[in-house]
Amino acid sequence: MICADLEILICDYVDGTLAAAQKAEVERHLAACPACAEMARDSATAVEFMQCAANVEPPPELITRILFDSPWSKGKQKSKLREWTSALLSPILQPKFAMGMAMTILSLSMLARFVPVRQLRPADLRPSEVWNGIATRAEYTWGRTVKFYENLKIVYQIQTTLKEWQQQTEEQKPAAETPDERKLPVKSPASPGAPAE
Repeated sequence: MICADLEILICDYVDGTLAAAQKAEVERHLAACPACAEMARDSATAVEFMQCAANVEPPPELITRILFDSPWSKGKQKSKLREWTSALLSPILQPKFAMGMAMTILSLSMLARFVPVRQLRPADLRPSEVWNGIATRAEYTWGRTVKFYENLKIVYQIQTTLKEWQQQTEEQKPAAETPDERKLPVKSPASPGAPAE
């Protein structure tokens, strides 16, 4: 028997419910293995301690509370309004939405701390002020869009011009000057009558 087998049988051994053959085998292992013997002693001591504990009588009102406050009876007592409200709010109260709302509130509170916010005045709510604010923002957005488009057009024109110049310079190079990429550069052997360099 190995220690892992003994750990499985230790509870039955301490309780005295093992068969005679298994009990003899466990006792042989305990005699040979001091670690398992110590574990068996600790288990026996724990069982003796639990048997010394006094039996606790439940209070008489516990049975009544269990019978009248049971979870299966609570489901029947829900009103239609509570059922409708819980059905309406259950998707919103899911953990992912609750965490999303918490992060949104946290982000907005952090932004409110660093972004200066001007107090609203009654004059700011006049239709003419609101319309002027919308018109100003629309003009600003339109101007930024036009500027971006013009800048993009200039960049495209510069790139096109550069590509055309590169193509022209490549076409002007004579074909003889461009080496054949498939051949390796090899020095020609010196002729016998030519002086060595």
